[in-house]
Amino acid sequence: MPRFAANLTMMYTEHNFLDRFAAAARDGFTAVEYMFPYEHSAETLAALLKEHGLTQVLFNAPAGDWKAGERGLTALPGRESEFRDGFLLALEYARAFKCPRIHTMAGVAATGADRAQMRETYIANLAWAAGLAAKDGIDVLMEPIAQRNMPGFFLNFQEEAHAIAEETGCSNVKILMDLFHCQVAEGDLAIKIRKYIENPKETRVGHFQIAGVPERQEPDTGEVRYEYLFDLIDKVGFEGWIGCEYVPAAGTSDGLDWFKKYASA
Repeated sequence: MPRFAANLTMMYTEHNFLDRFAAAARDGFTAVEYMFPYEHSAETLAALLKEHGLTQVLFNAPAGDWKAGERGLTALPGRESEFRDGFLLALEYARAFKCPRIHTMAGVAATGADRAQMRETYIANLAWAAGLAAKDGIDVLMEPIAQRNMPGFFLNFQEEAHAIAEETGCSNVKILMDLFHCQVAEGDLAIKIRKYIENPKETRVGHFQIAGVPERQEPDTGEVRYEYLFDLIDKVGFEGWIGCEYVPAAGTSDGLDWFKKYASA
């Protein structure tokens, strides 16, 4: 049975952030993810996880100046020191949460940027981070993001992500396979799931995320039949988590009809 994590950045925004943990637990979620924890102490968030019986399954390393439009540092030449300082901070939080995955966003390419140089920087930073993270049994995740949703983002396609992951030489560099972005950028979701999870014990796919396409609302809306994909993910033997990174059409709890059968199971 697929396991779902509530994304507390996108979901439950009708509550203050610290109240979203309780709201997710009330609705039957046993795990959470979100983008950035750094506005709160690791101790505060770890206590909320424990209080509500929740597992932290994913969060992002610092991604630069978000308000200025930065979307990650991992592939940006000249920002290596800032990336490494941020990842060390993320590791401290991951240890406090006992979280086994940290997502490091690649970043937006500047106009005229040398993509070959960015690729080299990306591989080097991922390998450095993975070497540190491996000591704590933590995976470092990379996510292809569709250009339509994040113009200029360096990494857009599954095949390139898997190739880069292999080039790092680190088995704990994994792919965050966001099925929303994959559908927008490439399509053919079922075939890609089968391709990349042919052997569940050796797959580079470390995590899934979902949202309805094209509006990015509940997964029972739009052009993708997620119920079929959930069954397929189960059938191929994936044992990780599926993050619900969508924007509810109305109140979060009111839009969870799709989730009820999985919560009860």
